[in-house]
Amino acid sequence: MFAVMGVTGHTGAAVAETLLARGAEVRVVVRDAGKAAPWVAKGAEVAAADARDADALTAAFQGVEGVYALNPPGYGSDDPLAEARAVGAALADAVAHTHVPHVVALSSIGGHRPDGTGIIVTTHLLENALRAAGRPLTIVRAGFFMENWANVLAPALGQGVLPCFTLPLDKPFPTVDVADIGRTAAEALLGGPRGLRVVELNGPADRTPQDAAAALSAAAGRPVQAVAVPREAWVPTLLAAGLAQRPAELLAEMYDGLNEGRVVQEDGTERANGTVTLEQAMARLVQGARAAA
Repeated sequence: MFAVMGVTGHTGAAVAETLLARGAEVRVVVRDAGKAAPWVAKGAEVAAADARDADALTAAFQGVEGVYALNPPGYGSDDPLAEARAVGAALADAVAHTHVPHVVALSSIGGHRPDGTGIIVTTHLLENALRAAGRPLTIVRAGFFMENWANVLAPALGQGVLPCFTLPLDKPFPTVDVADIGRTAAEALLGGPRGLRVVELNGPADRTPQDAAAALSAAAGRPVQAVAVPREAWVPTLLAAGLAQRPAELLAEMYDGLNEGRVVQEDGTERANGTVTLEQAMARLVQGARAAA
């Protein structure tokens, strides 16, 4: 039995789906048990727990072989760093008290740095909290999610413009599909504990914003051009998209870190590559957007 957090989001769902497909027993950990009906239909157990509630997490982790843990996105929070500390503390407490045999935690490229990476610092805080719990730990540091391009599909499909914060437009950076994150984390759980592992996960290759525009052009059947968003417009653009002030500022700092070379893989860590290409991911995103229209 494996406990999986985040199943109402992308990576947790991918982990749970992979485990179930491999014949493993799964207990999904959700804040609202009412949202777990699809997982019950697939044969999963359900545990209700807020990620900041150590007692509820302790109950959810009882008797499992491993846990997939993550810090839920705090884009609506007034203080994502404080929230990350609270989540890390609760998870560490629950993991230590239940003597979980193995934790696989989602982190980010740049998660080893304590500052200068914006909202990625939340993953650094989670890594440190789980290391301190003293249980076998696999940290999966994922590159930029290919699915993040879905946030700017509307102008790309409607106007042929792909707004980009990652600059310059011809600079390649690590990018990975959620399906590969889920597979990698699930395989780590199934493989069992190996002390402390840090896996830097990329897709098949680093890709540029111009590559993303070309992939969207092919998928959409219309020209799409990558366009740099001016730095002074980043925070207002993110606020207009519905983010709170502090998360918007931290995301802007993250893009500064990417562009200035601070958000990079850590030397001496294990490296892994997924199989899903940017072209495949973009085709899926376009198909999904058109089906929803």
